[in-house]
Amino acid sequence: MSDFQALVLRETDRKITSAIETLSEADLPDGDVTVRVTHTTLNYKDGMVLKGIGRLVREYPHIPGIDFAGVVEVSDNPAYKPGDGVALTGWRVGEVHWGGYAEKARVKSDWLIPLPDGLEAADAMGIGTAGFTAMLAVRKLEEHGLTPGSGQMLVTGGAGGVGGVAIAILAKLGYEVVASTGRPEHHDYLRLMGATEVVGRAELAEEPSRPLNRERFAAAIDNVGGDTLANLLTQVAYGGSVAAVGLAGGAELSTTVLPFLLRGVNLLGVDSVMCPRAQRLETWDRPLKDLPIKKLRQMVRSHRLEDLPSLGVEILEGKIRGRVVIEL
Repeated sequence: MSDFQALVLRETDRKITSAIETLSEADLPDGDVTVRVTHTTLNYKDGMVLKGIGRLVREYPHIPGIDFAGVVEVSDNPAYKPGDGVALTGWRVGEVHWGGYAEKARVKSDWLIPLPDGLEAADAMGIGTAGFTAMLAVRKLEEHGLTPGSGQMLVTGGAGGVGGVAIAILAKLGYEVVASTGRPEHHDYLRLMGATEVVGRAELAEEPSRPLNRERFAAAIDNVGGDTLANLLTQVAYGGSVAAVGLAGGAELSTTVLPFLLRGVNLLGVDSVMCPRAQRLETWDRPLKDLPIKKLRQMVRSHRLEDLPSLGVEILEGKIRGRVVIEL
């Protein structure tokens, strides 16, 4: 058994502290596959865990990190052998189970996916939970009839990780994408990702003035929730859909049933954490086909393990653009 470095959270008097510590493989939790982690990433939920917000973690000490990619070192499952490239997102890893902010991870083999041929570990983490969520949202909208000729497609929270990947995928597929952001300095970036139009967050953030407004969008991917989602629902065209993927603007939803009853609007929930394995494998086949890797790399910032505490604060304050990849 070898030692490894990890970012460890500890709790004292309900205060969470973090430090890079040296641990032994004997410290790792139960699982049938041990992975040498080469890359991980930062998501909004990771920021919450690093700050102890929402009591997502109940037992300490704890290693956070809801995503990771790396190489199998030891496997009790014949489906994986040493040297195989693998990735993991979700399954409450980094919350209930020790996660990817470490040079080693031990998990259940059912939680892993083989790294798709042609996809590097760094790019897999450039996608991570955020990009995987975006891919699930696009897929769900397609299942409900969305096609490139349907009309304008709105992506709220466009400068974030989910938003950037969603815009790049939709643009590649031929959709006319409208991006919404509260950060004017990122307008050029959003157009670089593929948005044909950028609107300010304030335009959508107000409480709806009436139950139905002008039909403006064929569909949307919403990262914000709250009044933005309520307002958006009044502007979706007949038979259109909204994929709800986030709650940066709040978990409450004050609306009426009229968009659903009079326009047949669909409000679609997207969950990336407990998504069934078969659907995961099908969805992870899409990046090489539908996500321009060049655009993905343009939205990525690379950092080290020791940068994570400060990066966690930045993502909670809305200061992170695109994606963060941590190289171990």
